[in-house]
Amino acid sequence: MHYNTAIRSYTSKRIEEVESADILVGIPSYNNEKTIAHVIQMVTHGLAMHYKDRRCVIFVADGGSTDDTREVAKEFQVKPWQEKIVSIYRGPSGKGTALRSVFEAATRLQVKACAVVDSDLRSITPDWIQHLLDPVLSREYQFVAPVYLRHKYDATITNNIVYNLTRALYGKRLRQPIGGDFALSTDVAKFYAEQDVWESDVARYGVDIWMTTNAVTQKFRVCQSNLGVKIHDAKDPAEHLGPMFRQVVWTIFSLMERFESHWKGVRGSEPVETFGYEGAAEPEPVKVDLEAMIQHFKIGFQQFSSLWREIFCEACFAGIQEAAQMEFKSFRLATGTWVRVLYELAATFHSWKVNRNKLVDLVTPLYYARVASFVRESWEMTSREAESLVEKQALEFEEGKDYLIKVWEEKTTAQVPA
Repeated sequence: MHYNTAIRSYTSKRIEEVESADILVGIPSYNNEKTIAHVIQMVTHGLAMHYKDRRCVIFVADGGSTDDTREVAKEFQVKPWQEKIVSIYRGPSGKGTALRSVFEAATRLQVKACAVVDSDLRSITPDWIQHLLDPVLSREYQFVAPVYLRHKYDATITNNIVYNLTRALYGKRLRQPIGGDFALSTDVAKFYAEQDVWESDVARYGVDIWMTTNAVTQKFRVCQSNLGVKIHDAKDPAEHLGPMFRQVVWTIFSLMERFESHWKGVRGSEPVETFGYEGAAEPEPVKVDLEAMIQHFKIGFQQFSSLWREIFCEACFAGIQEAAQMEFKSFRLATGTWVRVLYELAATFHSWKVNRNKLVDLVTPLYYARVASFVRESWEMTSREAESLVEKQALEFEEGKDYLIKVWEEKTTAQVPA
């Protein structure tokens, strides 16, 4: 079913009642009854502290929670001069559809700036609101990405895939391209709302990288803001991140096709201006099941190695095979092999016109292998020290970009079975 809007009629009426606003803060939610009140509290305090003279709306975009998330959100008292709207969005379930409703609300209210924060945050402070909104309101930036102090085993998809590819492809060192907390101007919100992507994986986990990539390629003014420590409901990559991996990777590769002429002309990368928090702290630890990740990979090798041999070049497959034969205590998937895996996978995705989801599915065990390798290599490091490994890996992706273009063009002209 096609939905021409993510906003239901009762929400639309509330927006009409509000008429207009200067600031909208969106909070996508789904079964977050334990954290939603704290997030709303920090948002309302942040708006009161820093933007008391502005008309502000807090917009909770819920995915049909089966717990008391909406009830908690409705009962929480915001400041008298602030508006609060608690809605259930329309469309495919997922964060992307929630954000679509936020973008539509921001556009209808003609806000000067819109921020979005996750509903499972435990480390959010009132200052986050200023750190996100100020570059838009005071410095004329159009898209503000977040920077966090995160535990080294939080954000494994960002650290091992998304940061590397975004930086190498589009030339901007945006450290958290799928961070979840961001701000944008009303023209960017309108641009996002008008795109015909809301029936795809963009409606789910793919939305964050889609937003960041479009912000860069459409030449909106982009910066990032440091929010300090991020503590949320972190997930063990061995147990919970498979679907996210598949949807994010599918979206990245689809965007590579759309913006091929853009990224092929980019070499190297440049930092973007960074604002916000300047302190330092060690985030709370994130538990990982290293043995389970390695086991996922080894089972995947047993099941898919014959297919991997067809997809990847001889040297790349040899690196995968070498990792599969390693003992737990010495396990490692080399960075150079990982660079080739992602670049060759992107090129194969481009050349396959059907069964693309199956292609991404059958390489998911390789993601577990790379995360396990990163965990082992950084075991004795602090989160700040582990950041050097992330930066070193990102540089290898930049240096290997000519290889990406080579295999992209080779596989485009070759006949690849679908």
